[in-house]
Amino acid sequence: MEKKYVLALDQGTTSSRALLFDQQARLIAMEQEEFTQYFPHEGWVEHEPLEIWESQQQVMHRVLEKAHVDWSEIASIGITNQRETAVAWDARSGRPLGRAIVWQDQRTRDICASWKAREEEIRAKTGLVPDTYFSASKFKWLLEHIRTHFPEVSEDDIRLGTVDSWLLWNMTGGEVFATDLSNASRTLLFNIHELDWDSELLAMAGVSRSSLPQVKPSDAQFGHYRGVPICAVMGDQQSALFGQLCWEKGMAKNTYGTGCFMLMNTGHTPNSRPGGLISTIAWGWKGSVSYATEGSVFVAGAAIQWLRDGLEILQSAAESEGHARNAVDNTVYVVPAFAGLGAPYWDMDARGAVFGLTRGSDKSVLIQATLESLAYQTGDIFEAMVRESGQSMHTLAVDGGACANDYLMQFQSDILQIPVERPTLIESTACGVAYMSGMTAGLWSEDEVKKFRTVDREFLPQMEKDEVSRRIQGWKLALDCTRRWKSPWTDNNK
Repeated sequence: MEKKYVLALDQGTTSSRALLFDQQARLIAMEQEEFTQYFPHEGWVEHEPLEIWESQQQVMHRVLEKAHVDWSEIASIGITNQRETAVAWDARSGRPLGRAIVWQDQRTRDICASWKAREEEIRAKTGLVPDTYFSASKFKWLLEHIRTHFPEVSEDDIRLGTVDSWLLWNMTGGEVFATDLSNASRTLLFNIHELDWDSELLAMAGVSRSSLPQVKPSDAQFGHYRGVPICAVMGDQQSALFGQLCWEKGMAKNTYGTGCFMLMNTGHTPNSRPGGLISTIAWGWKGSVSYATEGSVFVAGAAIQWLRDGLEILQSAAESEGHARNAVDNTVYVVPAFAGLGAPYWDMDARGAVFGLTRGSDKSVLIQATLESLAYQTGDIFEAMVRESGQSMHTLAVDGGACANDYLMQFQSDILQIPVERPTLIESTACGVAYMSGMTAGLWSEDEVKKFRTVDREFLPQMEKDEVSRRIQGWKLALDCTRRWKSPWTDNNK
């Protein structure tokens, strides 16, 4: 049969998805399966690795059935994944050695605090900062857990990896233990200049090189599944940058997912002065490496999920737009620091808070303020990125589920005072790895891919600048109050 489809696997924080693209890169079918989020202790967030794999299997088989497409018609597979989440398993049996520790998890704060003295060295080598966000401290915790609870497992048989490595291992029947440059650069153990695991950082974390995957370019051959070549692997935010066609230096995008992630392509050299932001590898493509400056908001869409599932004041995330438009009080601020604050603050101790409540504040006001917090946090990163990169941004490309919310996108344009550009297909994460996989497999050329992306709507600033300044001033005050809060129930305050 003719090879005319590309299958993109998008393994996210709350669900696994499979998206099928035809020869014109049109999305013809998509399947999604949510999986369980575990919160066994305060600050802990876990996933079951087998549930991740099973849900990913289900959706990729269902999407082909839905589209009436045979495996023999698939030209290539691309994998994009939640980053930093750490998985450990036994190489002999393939069984997980405990639950996966999710990128949002904060149990390793003490480990990261002990590495603060080496922050300058860590940043110089990895582009990152010692924070619970990244994988290294999770790997260290998992190794200690394994030695206690799985003493029968030999050190030589322990495998540590991010979710892409776990999927590749299972898809290839244990034949491939690999990751790509973009995912490796999120571990805090990978030297982004030498493009190799760093021996000194491995010793710091107590991680052996043999337990970590082989690192390949993002457009490498990563084995086969059902006879189909796996031709691309990228971390989800780098994949979204690629999917937005931000292939040149100075181009940027913001993804509104569980968190918010703004990335700017810095070309073939990392940003030497990222300030409160981080430097990361964007991808390895066509024999060269591209870098990006990144700012990460830990809680974005997850805050809307909290309104829906935690407070139960929303039936669905889509309802938030109507409530935001109907709210009459815009003096309330929500700081959703449920997992601390990411860039540009890197405050692990911050916690969520609400400011400005009055007797007249209703659920619509709270929903509006929560939505607006996504734009304010993005604004903080935007400000830092422009300052530290020395480059002006005249347009922001957006994607991710929450960018479908017109209220949020208009508010974002107002806060940034620049146009916000939403593509017709907002699945940029899946598009990115699909584009790279399809090009690697020879299905598309670069020129063809450049014609695939179209714009659905451009949001232009409408709010008066004085009003923007007043609102940002209120946000900064709320942020400052949040960061001053020190809980008497945490170890850090004993």
